Order: sequence, then C-alpha cells, then structure tokens
Amino acid sequence: MITLATAADLPQILAIYAHARAFMAQHGNPNQWGASRPTEADITAHIAARELYVLREADAIHGVFAFILGEDPTYRVIEQGAWLSDAPYGTIHAVASDGQIHGLLNHIVAYCEQTTKHLRIDTHRDNMPMRRCLERNGFSYCGIIHIADGSRCIAFQKPPRGGCV
Repeated sequence: MITLATAADLPQILAIYAHARAFMAQHGNPNQWGASRPTEADITAHIAARELYVLREADAIHGVFAFILGEDPTYRVIEQGAWLSDAPYGTIHAVASDGQIHGLLNHIVAYCEQTTKHLRIDTHRDNMPMRRCLERNGFSYCGIIHIADGSRCIAFQKPPRGGCV
C-alpha cells in the first residue's frame, strides 16, 4: 500500500536510500546520488510538503519516492529533444527500494496515474536499471535536462493511456 511518509518513517526511509545508493554504485552508477543524496534535510522537507510517499507492507517500508504536482523548474529547459505534451503534469523523483519488492516503479506509476495521467521523471545516464524500468512502464525518452547542481539527466515522459497528449 502506498501512503504519505511521516516523520516516524524517517529511519526506515534513510536506510532505504542508503541501500539504493549502494545498489547504484554496484551497478555502474556511483555519481547520481553520491554518498549522501537525497539528504536528510531534503527528505524531511518532502515529508513536510506532503510529497514523499512510501510503499508499506505490514510494518515495513520497502520503497520511497517523491511525487510533485505542478511545474518542475528543472524541466523548463530541455535539450536534444522535446516534451511530449505541455499539459499539467506530476513529477516522480527520488525513487528508491530496499530490494524486497519487485516492480516498485509499476506500483508508483499506477498510484500517480490516479492523480494525473501526465507523468515526467528523469535519471542519470548511468542508471541503466531505472532506464529499463522506465521503458517497461511506457515512458518515452524526451531529451536532456539540467538539475539544480548542474548535472545533466535524461528526461522521460509517459503519455496518457490511449496515446493522446
């Protein structure tokens, strides 16, 4: 079940992000989050803004992600491509898993599509596991964006079911 994260969830969330950073480093993507991103301050801010969600099973949290409705400033400029649509959208950020649940992104996309059919996401070029998951979930490559620290990320958008944008 996906629910909003709470401050009480913070220890489990931090452990999941630590696991995800180790997984990324082991799979050829050591630079996307480095040794400390997202920071505890970032996570706490997302919780306070009611935009951080967790996938729960019984008392355990197995996945975490941010879901933000409205314009993402880092998506205003896209290079080497274009967005599929200018319709209002939701952005999925900071997806992480403890490795216990298969198909986490499937659950996330299904949950987010209950709110908006227009979804965007980005990832580091070296994050091949996420890139494969995005393709399996119907996301299309749109171009390159620059995040706040200046890093280049690959941007994707999922067209609404039925293909209409």
